[in-house]
Amino acid sequence: MNEKSPQSFDDLAPLAALVIEKLKSKGMMVATAESCTGGLICGALTEISGSSAVVDRGFVTYSNEAKSELLGVSPELIQGVGAVSREVAIAMAEGALARSNAEIAVSVTGIAGPGGGSAEKPVGTVHLAIACTHRKTEHKHCSFGDQSRQAIRLETVQTAFTSILNALSEVSGH
Repeated sequence: MNEKSPQSFDDLAPLAALVIEKLKSKGMMVATAESCTGGLICGALTEISGSSAVVDRGFVTYSNEAKSELLGVSPELIQGVGAVSREVAIAMAEGALARSNAEIAVSVTGIAGPGGGSAEKPVGTVHLAIACTHRKTEHKHCSFGDQSRQAIRLETVQTAFTSILNALSEVSGH
């Protein structure tokens, strides 16, 4: 990444404020669907004063059951490709969009470590998706490396904010 890696939750505040500002300027609401970040994306957004105007809801779907029950992700899909996958990230984002009043949704699913990785999906593997009304869902595969759990989670939040901003730059406002 060309951005400096965040060292703490507070380091994310300027980027979160920019996301809130951009959402307000577009007249759009956001929803989050989070697994490996456990609500940090939504938490960082709601740290910003005025966020209630643009943050609709956050889904913390850490378990596979929660992904299915709250977001409508098919258990067969999770069983077939694994929770940490492109397909599940896309299904999570699209599920959050469908189950909210938001026009944009971000999802993350990954392996924050220190355990749980494999040769195919090592620690630091994160799949992120951005779903917007009236456009194709975008996916991003991130490999943050075998860092600390906190570092992986913070970099995931930063990447989510950057991805939201990139998507918003391509969307016309209401």
